[in-house]
Amino acid sequence: MAYEIKDINLADQGLARILWAERDMPVLTRIRERFEEEKPLEGVRIGACMHVTTETANLMRALVASGAQVTLCASNPLSTQDDTAASLVRDFGVEVHAIAGEDADTYNAHIDAVVATNPQIIMDDGADLDTALHTRFTDKLPGVIGGTEETTTGVVRLIAMAAEGTLGYPVFNINDANTKHCFDNHYGTGQSTLDGIIRATNRLMCGRTIVISGYGYCGSGLALRAKGMGMDVIVCEVDPLRALEAHMEGYRVMKAEEAAKYCDVWVTVTGDCKVVDAPAFENMKDGAILCNSGHFDSEINITWLEEHSTSKVELKPLVEEYTLEDGRKIVLLAQGRLVNLACAEGHPASVMDMSFANQALAAEYLYKHAGELENKVYDVPAEIDDGVATVKLETLGIEIDTLTDEQIAYMNSWKF
Repeated sequence: MAYEIKDINLADQGLARILWAERDMPVLTRIRERFEEEKPLEGVRIGACMHVTTETANLMRALVASGAQVTLCASNPLSTQDDTAASLVRDFGVEVHAIAGEDADTYNAHIDAVVATNPQIIMDDGADLDTALHTRFTDKLPGVIGGTEETTTGVVRLIAMAAEGTLGYPVFNINDANTKHCFDNHYGTGQSTLDGIIRATNRLMCGRTIVISGYGYCGSGLALRAKGMGMDVIVCEVDPLRALEAHMEGYRVMKAEEAAKYCDVWVTVTGDCKVVDAPAFENMKDGAILCNSGHFDSEINITWLEEHSTSKVELKPLVEEYTLEDGRKIVLLAQGRLVNLACAEGHPASVMDMSFANQALAAEYLYKHAGELENKVYDVPAEIDDGVATVKLETLGIEIDTLTDEQIAYMNSWKF
């Protein structure tokens, strides 16, 4: 089996961490156990471009149990856990091409290695693998049954492809499944982002002012957690409804250039580019800490920082201090990449349990319905989404009420 990882001798440590994460992923464990019996993806080649973490490892285990041949590369150069990668290769037979801290050329070479296996099902997180197939490897498109996409940024790219008529296969939008974005995005991002900031800086959060760019599911979850830690929260938004919602939740809402005057910590979670740009930098408080929890490193205009700084010093790994021309200092975490994965371990396993359950079941659905779907972006079928929620409740020991026949009839009638 071909693979490229840092060190296979890290596998023992990786296996222990994978099994620890499994304890908090009971839904995915049930799916893996069924897959072991039924082998619904026997012989299917799956190419995945995802964060190589312990939670992802448990998704890969479920796919291997289904009978699939799985190849995995990283969806971010800084998010790979090298010990996890080693265990996936040694203990579970996954062909992994990922090394923490890999440069851009290596990152792209690893994507190419996945493409070289002629995958039939694509699992992506950010659509880099999809983009490679639709630009540099278009000859491979006819062999792809379909794909799944994990995150907002990737979904945006895929919807744009579909609108142009260039999307070469059907893709399930995992990100917008209710059991994904309502929990993974909201609760996972909130906790893991603050975890990454605290691990990187060891700064006390309470009493500080945090500026959050973007008040979607990720931003609102982050604001909730930051407020709970005693932070003063300022929200920057471009959507009037989201801005109003943030205001109603008790947060200050203002433009970025004004928020910069108060900022101790700034987090971007928009999926866009140049969210923190010249107007904000020019007003920014001395000593402000900047980081990003959106998928790509485009949200903070790092080029502006480079061009307007007299020096850049690495204070510690993934903590860089820029000294601006007027003497103010700005600290950037994780090179502007995902701070929750680069400086911490990403989302907790219990929320990824639902997200990755959707991934596994969507792959099974794609294979069962091969050739029946159009080349467009689909929502996850309701039976999958609701089924994941139902099983999650069961594993938590929670029972809920059910409607009686009379109640169902009442809710579906206009005659009382």
